[in-house]
Amino acid sequence: MPTKLIFKFTLAAFMTLALMPSDCCLVAAGQVQRKAPNRRTMRYACPMHPEVAAKKPGKCSKCGMALRLVNHKANEPVVASSTPGPATGDIASASSVRIPDATVYNQNGRRLNFYTDLVKGKVIAINFIFTTCTTICPPLTATFRRVQQELGEHMGRDVWLISISVDPTIDTPERLFDFAAQFKTGPGWTFVTGDKGEIDSLLQALGAAVANKNDHTPMILVGNDATGYWTRTYGLSSPATLVKVITEAMDHK
Repeated sequence: MPTKLIFKFTLAAFMTLALMPSDCCLVAAGQVQRKAPNRRTMRYACPMHPEVAAKKPGKCSKCGMALRLVNHKANEPVVASSTPGPATGDIASASSVRIPDATVYNQNGRRLNFYTDLVKGKVIAINFIFTTCTTICPPLTATFRRVQQELGEHMGRDVWLISISVDPTIDTPERLFDFAAQFKTGPGWTFVTGDKGEIDSLLQALGAAVANKNDHTPMILVGNDATGYWTRTYGLSSPATLVKVITEAMDHK
């Protein structure tokens, strides 16, 4: 082939490559193939156990909580709008001022104002249960019972426990009374239910609202209302661990 013709052919090939889109690559002479788009693999993880992850929705093998879509940039679960509040860590921003004074009923059928009667000026630990649950609610309640025993004389004097039903349409005060009796609960531990609208508002304010009761969180909120100190921890931790978290809240100045 003449030298000039070779040069023109080479120059034409170079110009073709220069003008080629960045997402293309050569497969063979005279052929161009576009790169496959970079598709992100969806990843779901447990807010309480980030190491439990999957490529599609499901439930955590450790606590039964629904897996949530992971934020690829932050590599942490994305909290849906129906479940406001952080997934883990301190919730100091959710001060007692934001806890609604919702009208609720305890296991004895007594009408209460949630903040005024159960939270104001106290050290409290709150978990979330429903009486027909067959997965995490019984162990959550059993763990709270052990915590109550270990706190001993502090219960009802320095510390109060609260269990809020996430299924208020089913969990009447009578049902909560029977549920509490199964675990031989003692003074200083209040089970809470009420009108669904009031309870939904309360759960949302506490960062525990869920569309499906079976997806409710196994977390425990621990707070010292007098000092504005709030934190959260895993509800199925050992009783000793929970007592330590509660004691730290008691000691917080």
